[in-house]
Amino acid sequence: MKYVSTRGQAPVLSFEEAMLTGLARDGGLYLPDTIPTLTPEEIAAFEGQSYEEVAFRVMRPFIGDSFTDGEFREIIARAYAGFGHAARAPLVELAPGHFLLELFHGPTLAFKDFAMQLIGQLFEVALKRRGERVTIVGATSGDTGSAAIEAFRGLENVDVFILFPHGRVSEVQRRQMTTPADANVHALALEGDFDDCQARLKDMFNDFDFRDGVKLAGVNSINWARVLAQVVYYFTSAVALGAPHRKVSFTVPTGNFGDIFAGFIAKQMGLPIDRLVVATNQNDILHRCLSGQGYFKGETIPSISPSMDIQVSSNFERALYYAYDRDSGAVAQLMEELKSGGFTVSQGALQALNETFSSGRVSEEETLATIQATLASSGELLCPHSAVGVKVAEETRVAGTPMITLATAHPAKFPDAVEKASGIRPPLPPRMADLYDRSERVTRIANDLAAIEDHIKGHIAR
Repeated sequence: MKYVSTRGQAPVLSFEEAMLTGLARDGGLYLPDTIPTLTPEEIAAFEGQSYEEVAFRVMRPFIGDSFTDGEFREIIARAYAGFGHAARAPLVELAPGHFLLELFHGPTLAFKDFAMQLIGQLFEVALKRRGERVTIVGATSGDTGSAAIEAFRGLENVDVFILFPHGRVSEVQRRQMTTPADANVHALALEGDFDDCQARLKDMFNDFDFRDGVKLAGVNSINWARVLAQVVYYFTSAVALGAPHRKVSFTVPTGNFGDIFAGFIAKQMGLPIDRLVVATNQNDILHRCLSGQGYFKGETIPSISPSMDIQVSSNFERALYYAYDRDSGAVAQLMEELKSGGFTVSQGALQALNETFSSGRVSEEETLATIQATLASSGELLCPHSAVGVKVAEETRVAGTPMITLATAHPAKFPDAVEKASGIRPPLPPRMADLYDRSERVTRIANDLAAIEDHIKGHIAR
């Protein structure tokens, strides 16, 4: 299995190389040169299997010879051993035909744990085998950072630096990043918004002297291994509702497009997905684009669903690559136009996107109302991001086709918004009950590439 860049000018890599590289050297994102497919019989055989077994069967074709079967099974087992639910990603019925996929039973209570716990184990095995050490830098709007720190804390071969927008994440999200005491993890509060964090991350990858000097690696959703890990729960949930014998739709609250792009990969692999519905908050660039208004950056407006406060959705580049029929030159041109504010999607590419993706936008008031209404109708307490998904799902689902909404975080990660909507302040799980009492370790840093690079160079282990 070989991996190619969406912009066509970077070396072709193996799975392990693409995983350790993260962002391609031409600025693009890696994708498999072909997408393996599963037969209906193979998909049907997932019924009754453990999450770990399905994960092995879904991901194995993408791994190539980077890991042996035995290595990969052990990596998967270690990745999900710390989850708080035996099903890993259980389904809950909200209403007839509408189901919630709970993705918040991992160590940091967010869907990012599914990918990050796996990628942490993959990195550890690969780096020990190579005898190498890397510097991981990530940008987060809240959940990626805590999941990355939890996955890599204490590992011998890795230094981790996480950029998050100062004052624009929830207190729980911040404390999950700033309270770990392990010497190899560093939380950096950037003066700016998430798009600034993401831009500085890409700048570091494009500064090849710095990149090579600190052996930079990335675990944002630009990393293909992150997307691959998220493909699995599309299969487990769809099979639980009758796939491959019936079609299923999914609604995904998303800002960076990685989680829903994993659904696109699942569909290409043969999972009978009817619609993939993008749910956005007031930062609605994806909804505007899929509605035919082009992809033009606006101001990032802080919201009660902060993990979606994004104007530049990195993984959308992967979707564009397929929408433009794998024309890497066209993708590179669009990304160049984005530097000046945005671009118009061609009619043919927009039609290709609309064949798979629908979208909707939810206001702050509607988000709060959905939390309240869902609690009243089903007893289920939603985080604000999951509420955005549920609202759009209710507006777009079609009778006869089950709709699965991805619940991306535990409500206790956003207690202020949840309490405002429901009157209930959701408690943290017992294992995290002392989070507010732990001491924090964080560095405020300017939105300046040189300052960030100097800090990282001064704090990596030698």
